[in-house]
Amino acid sequence: MTSTSLPDSLIATLPGASYTDPGIFAQEQEHIFEAMWFCAVRAADLPKPGAFRTVQVGRESILITRARDDSVRAYFNVCRHRGARLCTEESGEVKRAFQCPYHAWTYDLTGKLVAAPNLTKMPDVGRTEYGLASVAVREWLGYVWVCLAENPPPFDEVVQEVVTRLGDTESIDHYDIDNLQVGRRITYDVKANWKLIIENFMECYHCATIHPELTEVLPEFADGYAAQYYVGHGAEFGEDVRGFTVDGSEGLDRIPGVSADQDRRYYAITVRPQVFVNLVPDHVIFHRMYPVAADRTVVECDWLYLPDVVQSGKDVSRSVELFDRVNRQDFDACERTQPAMSSRLYAKGGVLVPSEHHIGAFHDWVQARLGAQPR
Repeated sequence: MTSTSLPDSLIATLPGASYTDPGIFAQEQEHIFEAMWFCAVRAADLPKPGAFRTVQVGRESILITRARDDSVRAYFNVCRHRGARLCTEESGEVKRAFQCPYHAWTYDLTGKLVAAPNLTKMPDVGRTEYGLASVAVREWLGYVWVCLAENPPPFDEVVQEVVTRLGDTESIDHYDIDNLQVGRRITYDVKANWKLIIENFMECYHCATIHPELTEVLPEFADGYAAQYYVGHGAEFGEDVRGFTVDGSEGLDRIPGVSADQDRRYYAITVRPQVFVNLVPDHVIFHRMYPVAADRTVVECDWLYLPDVVQSGKDVSRSVELFDRVNRQDFDACERTQPAMSSRLYAKGGVLVPSEHHIGAFHDWVQARLGAQPR
């Protein structure tokens, strides 16, 4: 994929239109976000039957709830009568059923149509046939993943992203992410294309420039080390660093399953198309991206700790502050980059230096998903 017009040290990026064109973004919604497994909500956000959250997945609003048998269900958030949006709130709770606010068609937690005005006078209307349209659901790492495709790809493709990065699944199992609890959640509204955010997360060429706190804790990042490119590599804490905190001070209770080899190390994982997982000995930082426009992405970030840490009210602010600063520094950089994507100077794109060459593989993956030939 190296251009003959560039030195061997440089390879081309995607063209600027890939980050600004609504038509290209619509293709990404259809062929990436609506076709792949999409991490939607933390399972604990649905604590009991009737709890729900609505999530934008590609062009679709998806309603995710917990049924009376405690299973998680997902549906298109569309009434089967005249297409009104069934739930307009981002989250909430119903007792037994969802009722459309337009004509009062009512669906139970399994999606079955259970009531509607004059429904008994329409015996030919099937309660299941005209129930809510369901969406494939899986639970993994304590999160609910959904897939809108009629024939979803194997969920093993999601798991393989972790294997490709860490070498196996056991390494992430040590952190027991399913049973950690949310100690803090911050939602960021980023005025940048989702690919800029992924590209930023994948490389550390920028770390010495914009992440002073992070490079104090992880000194190798100051050299632009692309840690995610190396299978199983975890960035080692600095010699005098005691914890993954904003000032390098002591962290919180270590997750018991973390191995000696994983102690005092940081691992970053990209799970395409919209998840970042960050592993440190005492907590996990879990990002979910919700691309809503070519130039806007909502990112929901969870800081996950041992249940005793959260329930005892221990102060998590120093660990939260470290990556919150990193997030804001990264997102600010992406927002500074986004306007230039529409510049005539960037019509053919920019370049990647050697420590960023692996981003070229991400670009090829995007192109392949859209049916285009790799560059």
